[in-house]
Amino acid sequence: MTFEEFFKEVKERFMDADVSQVTEHLAFQFNITGEAEGIFYAEVKDGTLSVEPYEYYDRDAIFICSADTLRKIADGKTDPVKAFTFGKLKVQGSIEKALKLKSLFDTKKKK
Repeated sequence: MTFEEFFKEVKERFMDADVSQVTEHLAFQFNITGEAEGIFYAEVKDGTLSVEPYEYYDRDAIFICSADTLRKIADGKTDPVKAFTFGKLKVQGSIEKALKLKSLFDTKKKK
């Protein structure tokens, strides 16, 4: 799988999150290692989510993991705290804000 294919897949998953009630600014950068290696960011600002395939220099946290690990976290098959504990997910920056990533995956827009 290429980074472009993975990014398209993960962007669709992120855009499913209901961030309309998020009042604070959150900015996460994802450094994907191994297969589908690349960098993208997700930003929540004023209740709107943006996901773009670029580095984000004013980020709250950086997540470093494989595409497979991020996919499992997004699907709810792996708890991000467990992934961190077992070294499958590395986090740099604000741990407090990084913990809010799970809530983004847990909230789905009503269709």
